[in-house]
Amino acid sequence: MSDPLHHECGVAAIRLLKPLSYFVDKYGSPEWAFNKLFLLMEKQHNRGQDGAGIGCVKLDMPLGEPYVFRARNATSSALSDIFSAQQRNLRTLRENGSWDMQDADVYKKHFNFGGEILMGHLRYGTSGQFDEGSCHPFLRRTNWTTRTLMLLGNFNMTNAAELNRTLIERGQHPIFDTDTQAVLEEIGYYLDEAHTDIYRELRDNTPGRIIPSVISRRLDLYDIIGKASQDWDGGYCVMGAVGNGDFFCLRDPHGIRPCHYVLTDEYLAIASERVPLMSVMGVECEDVHELERANMIVVKSDGKITIAPYTTPLEPTPCSFEAIYFSRGNDPIIYQERKQLGANLAEKVVECLGDENFSKAAITYIPNTAEVSYYGLLEGLRAYRRDRVTAAVIENFHNGTLTDDLIRELIQRRWPRAEKIAHKDIKLRTFISEESSRKQLAAQVYDLTYGAVGNDEVLIAIDDSIVRGTTLRVSLLRLLARSKARKIVILSSAPQIRYPDCYGIDMSELGKFIAFQAAVSLLKKRGDYAYITRVYDECRHQLTLPPAQRSNPVKSIYSPFSAEEITDEISRLVTPDNSPCEVQVIYQTLEGLHSAIEGPCGDWYFSGNYPTPGGFTTANVAFINWYEGRDGRSYSLPV
Repeated sequence: MSDPLHHECGVAAIRLLKPLSYFVDKYGSPEWAFNKLFLLMEKQHNRGQDGAGIGCVKLDMPLGEPYVFRARNATSSALSDIFSAQQRNLRTLRENGSWDMQDADVYKKHFNFGGEILMGHLRYGTSGQFDEGSCHPFLRRTNWTTRTLMLLGNFNMTNAAELNRTLIERGQHPIFDTDTQAVLEEIGYYLDEAHTDIYRELRDNTPGRIIPSVISRRLDLYDIIGKASQDWDGGYCVMGAVGNGDFFCLRDPHGIRPCHYVLTDEYLAIASERVPLMSVMGVECEDVHELERANMIVVKSDGKITIAPYTTPLEPTPCSFEAIYFSRGNDPIIYQERKQLGANLAEKVVECLGDENFSKAAITYIPNTAEVSYYGLLEGLRAYRRDRVTAAVIENFHNGTLTDDLIRELIQRRWPRAEKIAHKDIKLRTFISEESSRKQLAAQVYDLTYGAVGNDEVLIAIDDSIVRGTTLRVSLLRLLARSKARKIVILSSAPQIRYPDCYGIDMSELGKFIAFQAAVSLLKKRGDYAYITRVYDECRHQLTLPPAQRSNPVKSIYSPFSAEEITDEISRLVTPDNSPCEVQVIYQTLEGLHSAIEGPCGDWYFSGNYPTPGGFTTANVAFINWYEGRDGRSYSLPV
């Protein structure tokens, strides 16, 4: 992706269903689960680089012994720092000499993360501060195991302000830091209520030492989460553990955020993506299950497992950016979807080049996430060319004009030519991740293969998406122009990004989208300033309505124009000043996106059709912010 996005966090968990001694006997080490957690997180490192955190709950710890632990880090090397520190702790314990760290009981007692429940989180921040205190897991401590709660997740709540207001109206004192804090306190409130109800029932006729175990058995997480989540508006995969050892993992009612799991008689393993589970746990694709929308996995402290709805399922709208960009491309389903996204652009490339112009074109991709769609594009172009050659051979055969020279001409020439033109310096991208330095050094993120394109050729480069167009204009197009091509064509495997996201992708500032800039530019060329103001007035009116009644008047900004007109204006806007060659941008169609994605497809950032009321609110606020000249995210935390 040429325009970097902060996006969707990653989650991972291991819940052992056998005693630690079982894993020592079978796998030779009590560290089996701890190592698996690290690998699950490492293979999802693409999902979060702002920070990381891990948590552990130990089952059946003796009174007086700690049972819940966490470690968090907000440095650029957070994941390796956390696990390196814990490995040093283990090494120190082994070198102590008085403890046998291969003994499961000793390992559990002395190593903080030697428990049966392990959870991990990789953070890309879309709310709150970027410091260790904002890293998951969040922890709510009490001296009751059945009221202690640890929580983490991949989510963004659009109505965090309302959730905070609810807490205040109960008399609580929430901290306006992240939506995670609001979710933690909401679940904690209902957990406290359930705990207290059972305690009051038992306290007069049950010995005190027995009460915790009775409360533990009777806690109903489906009831607790069902009540806590009834006002949540957003996309989420949330997991947590109660101090007594009850573990849970839930997915939002629309299935916006991803969640996958593997369940055996030895363990439950959970991750945001499918492939890390396949690779780390050594299982096949069919062994990895997708947690259904509105469903929750609960593992009680005694190991009893249930998977059932905690609320009513709603229309499925899983985030299509998982297929386009976020998830690892080696997922067997996503790999085919990305290839099809590329193949769906073949017809537009043919229209751009003309039927017989393949011999004067070089096809490449913008590294690195567009590589798979690039292969699909090549397959689509080659399929088109094969069909043309076959038709020409048959026609000339029937006409009696098929000659050896013509066969050679048809078979050997005018095939799409693949080249590796752009190269990405990953280390440099990391080095200039600070916004203040990005503009100054952005031109050096990519490098060029010189001499691979002729000055009479067209260079076609596919990218997975074009969000802001900034990197195209500032860096990539200037670099690609040095190839001496007579024309540069940039393909986007995603449609035009027209509307803000509020469910976990950090792209909520409408005025930064190149498609929005193009539509506004066309309106201003027409002199339709009053039209823009009318949209602004309607957005303000929308915010006076109840959330469930709100709609998306921002669609009106685009409706006067065809997609082609907006794309042509985008081509003009991203073309650098004094460009030595023509630049053309081509986008995927919305229909092409849906035909490539297997199953339901959430497309609100392309279509403006949001699955929740909070999405429509975000769109209206984003337009108002743009019109009034305010920067910042279109969803806010304070009341």
